Amino acid sequence: MGLDSHVNTFGVQCRQRYGERLKKLTIDAKFTCPNRDGTLGRGGCTFCNVKSFSHEHGTIDSIAEQLAKGRARSKGKSSKFIAYFQAYTSTYDEYRVLKHKYDEAIQDPDIVGLCVGTRPDCVPDDVIELLASYQEKGLEVWLELGLQSANDETLRRINRGHGFSEYQDTVRRARRAGIKVCTHLILGLPGETHEDYLATHKAVLACGVDGLKIHPLHVVEGSTMAKAWRADRLKLLSLKEYAYSVAELIRYTPKEIVFHRVTAYAKKPMLLAPDWCAFRWDGLVAIVDDLEAKGGQGHYLS
Repeated sequence: MGLDSHVNTFGVQCRQRYGERLKKLTIDAKFTCPNRDGTLGRGGCTFCNVKSFSHEHGTIDSIAEQLAKGRARSKGKSSKFIAYFQAYTSTYDEYRVLKHKYDEAIQDPDIVGLCVGTRPDCVPDDVIELLASYQEKGLEVWLELGLQSANDETLRRINRGHGFSEYQDTVRRARRAGIKVCTHLILGLPGETHEDYLATHKAVLACGVDGLKIHPLHVVEGSTMAKAWRADRLKLLSLKEYAYSVAELIRYTPKEIVFHRVTAYAKKPMLLAPDWCAFRWDGLVAIVDDLEAKGGQGHYLS
């Protein structure tokens, strides 16, 4: 059995509402980040190198061209799509610029949703109102917040540039406007243990959340963490450790919360470590095995 048998996945939710899985078409809209442009700092978070999860920043392709190429790569597996603003901080610009870019992305009638990835400290009220206006038009709208950890000391250590309080405030405002929030968490950050992951998970649930994305810390070329890894100062999770921790979080998660992702991978030579993150299915198989053996989503809550 696969993940869908044990977890309320985004794919399951899409099939129930749209009759098929929705393919997310990633967009690089040439945004930057306050943690890279000097507003908060330079160099970004210590784990960050955007090339590990997006096309090279600064592409000359328009948003429409990127969407067309993304559809071509899907090879007919989906007939409906979500425009996914993934690269950098996709709410970090003037309102008129954001609206122009979001509007361009949803012009195609086969685009039925909009996902916007950003930081908790870069979501002013007018952006929330803008996203709510798209939802009122019938679009599937998700605000994806990169939290990573609820521990302020961890956030300081990874040079995140914000604390947990900013996350709490943004979630409160977004959910009050009816916007669904998906929270990104990283397991294996320096100094954290399984107990820290549980504490972050509990804090996020207490704020109210609609979706979760969880993935392991992996070291990519060009990141600050790459230097620590080469100096043998960074301990990374084994596949067994990661699968155990993420499965435990799933068992502590109410069944109505949607999991958009439970693991991640990166390609070499961009990926430096751990080696198991180079294989798309290894993490997923290990997680499913643990869920089959010990129970699936919400098991500890029933």
